[in-house]
Amino acid sequence: MSGHGAPEVTADGTGLRVAIVAATWHTEVMDGLIAGARRALAETGVAEAPVVRVPGTVELSVACARLAPAYDALVALGVVIRGGTPHFDYVCAGVTHCLTDVSTRTGVPIGFGVLTCDTDEQARDRAGLPGSREDKGHEAAMAAVATAVTLAELAPRTLGA
Repeated sequence: MSGHGAPEVTADGTGLRVAIVAATWHTEVMDGLIAGARRALAETGVAEAPVVRVPGTVELSVACARLAPAYDALVALGVVIRGGTPHFDYVCAGVTHCLTDVSTRTGVPIGFGVLTCDTDEQARDRAGLPGSREDKGHEAAMAAVATAVTLAELAPRTLGA
């Protein structure tokens, strides 16, 4: 299982502004991912986190780019199931690249909760649903908050320092 060896991440997100950006495809899986992210944010002390819904996983990047200036961290949630065409490869690579670009360009951490699975069963097994072996929504939210806390603790760097 891909979650083998994952670290236990904890953080105090009290006072952080965090938003969840979630695709609408695959309702059951998305509901599990969102629930996991909300649970993680509550555990870290994030008081409230709006959920912004976009049609599909491709649209996560532009929504995160628009939201980044107003938030300390974002959680991007989506699912792409392999089909019979190369569409899967293009979507997965494009979304990964674009979300990484938004995060590094803005300095706002984006928890990557985009499932890229071969089957519906694999997606359900990672969605934090009853009987799932993993909870990627929870993991993505914890990673986003922990990274935001780490970045806030870093002293600003100045040229020549």
